[in-house]
Amino acid sequence: MTEKTSSLVVGETVPDFEAPATSDLHFKLSDYKGTSNLVIYFYPKDSTPGCTTEGQDFRDLYDTFKSHDTEVFGVSKDSMKRHDNFKAKQSFPFELISDIDTEVCEHFGVWQLKKTFGKEYMGIVRSTFLIDKDGVLRQHWDKVKVKGHAEEVLAAVKELA
Repeated sequence: MTEKTSSLVVGETVPDFEAPATSDLHFKLSDYKGTSNLVIYFYPKDSTPGCTTEGQDFRDLYDTFKSHDTEVFGVSKDSMKRHDNFKAKQSFPFELISDIDTEVCEHFGVWQLKKTFGKEYMGIVRSTFLIDKDGVLRQHWDKVKVKGHAEEVLAAVKELA
């Protein structure tokens, strides 16, 4: 297993990508160019305590993100069925992107070697990316701690204006 780090650089354009999302949406990064800032947050697994709390925090601030021309998307390896259930149960107003084959995670460099109780494995490192309306990466948070994170991302969004 090798650790892959992001080749994305703050201040540079994020290469386009596509992936399936909830609400029968086919997400394509370039579709948002010129219309909306994007917050794309990566999390390990639907319906786990930390991932649920993080999603709820983005949910609770979603209207404020939208008022700053910003769309929010969550990404994990979970299937569309799991995403649909998780989104419905938590009343998320934003879409969840399914990345079963880890292509999007690798694109963003969040599919990395992790270690828990001495055991090494590949997994998603909780990370968030703020992309402006021009498709430029404005900020990146790595190894995110959930508490207060959505508020920190919102503060960065407000600075874009």
